[in-house]
Amino acid sequence: MNKTDLIEGMAESAGISKAAAKKALESFLGNVEKSLKKGDRVSLVGFGSFSVSKRAAREGRNPQTGKTIKIAAKKVVKFKAGSDLQKAVN
Repeated sequence: MNKTDLIEGMAESAGISKAAAKKALESFLGNVEKSLKKGDRVSLVGFGSFSVSKRAAREGRNPQTGKTIKIAAKKVVKFKAGSDLQKAVN
């Protein structure tokens, strides 16, 4: 499922136009992004939670040459599925 499919599904199940569903989805994604940028956690009970964690700098290897390279530290987004979502999938 891609973004377009999700918008169509939201519009159909909520009985709203595709334009309204697109606006709602973009608003949701924008608010999640803002919260994660601030370092906050976004938790949707039953669905799951989004959080940001720091990945430390480390050494890696270039697979073509075998030389050691330095990989910079960075922040990564994590998603942990909630119990209801896990039950629905399994």
